[in-house]
Amino acid sequence: MKWKQPLLSLKPYQPGRTIEEVKKQYNLEEIVKLASNENPFGCSPKAAGAIRDFSSLLSLYPDGYATKLREAVASHLQVRVEQLIFGDGSDELIQIISRALLHSGTNTVMAEGTFSQYKHNAVIEGSEIREIPLVDGAHNLPAMLAAIDENTSVVWLCSPNNPTGVYINRDEIVAFISKVPKDILVVLDEAYFEYVYAEDYYDALALVREYENMIVLRTFSKIYGLASLRVGYGIANEAIINVLDPARPPFNVNALAQAAAIEAIKDQDFVTRCREANIKGLEQFYQFCEEHQLSYYRSQGNFILIDFACDGNEVFQFLMERGYIVRSGVPLGFPTFVRVTVGSREQNEGVISKMKEFLAAKATLA
Repeated sequence: MKWKQPLLSLKPYQPGRTIEEVKKQYNLEEIVKLASNENPFGCSPKAAGAIRDFSSLLSLYPDGYATKLREAVASHLQVRVEQLIFGDGSDELIQIISRALLHSGTNTVMAEGTFSQYKHNAVIEGSEIREIPLVDGAHNLPAMLAAIDENTSVVWLCSPNNPTGVYINRDEIVAFISKVPKDILVVLDEAYFEYVYAEDYYDALALVREYENMIVLRTFSKIYGLASLRVGYGIANEAIINVLDPARPPFNVNALAQAAAIEAIKDQDFVTRCREANIKGLEQFYQFCEEHQLSYYRSQGNFILIDFACDGNEVFQFLMERGYIVRSGVPLGFPTFVRVTVGSREQNEGVISKMKEFLAAKATLA
């Protein structure tokens, strides 16, 4: 086979362990999954109702332009429908952007210690990858600027960053993008935007209006609780969308997903409740970390990255055997950390109690 050579060096994306898989392996009755940054409160009752009452013919293709969803999102964001592109999750939009702009002879700039799919897709397209290490969990924007040259095609920013949860503030992002050449696309991945509570967070839509070389990515998989249906969207000026859209597969957002997402975005009360519960949940973890003198990153997402000062796989394994699936920091580039999704208050209390057991067990061996 005449494969693309870079593809041969890649492994498929490794998701967190499934609930059923862990139940079977460890003979457990109950599992709490806190590994994939899913919403522990599910989705809006309105979205659930749209799923329950879905009656479209399954033999028909969905609306390839996602017309009604497009109108609902445009109305909520106060943008034009022509400024939107939809994907089978924002993962597909990352793939579309990479397919459209990256190839041999280009380079792409990103953080080292961010969402893996930026690099993954760049490798497939044969682009040179320039990774800039994080500083205290944050993007090193001056160093990223310095890495840009005439062959740079795409710059990736993740705010809040996955897996650290650290965000880029208003002054930082304006200072950065104002210096990026206009022929380079800046991708601002805001998968966790709805969880942000920082007062100096920027207005991404205002940035899109001011800078013609920016696209903002958001998703219905996180706070909206529709991860299994896979709906993501991008917001940019019409010129960018017009060029990107032909690279989008036809009928890529299924009809059920469109129906649920329309109702989900209407229910902002649900979003607010989830954000407020998440802030309280983060405080539970902060208190635990301070009490046990563990380093961590203060997060603007629905997850927290905690340093246990030992092999992250060891912590992961200990918790999994006791019914809590978290994410080891080892494959994320943080070998002594684990990333924990913020759950309900009861779920947080449960996993924290097991973390305390782990620390106590380590202390007896010291």
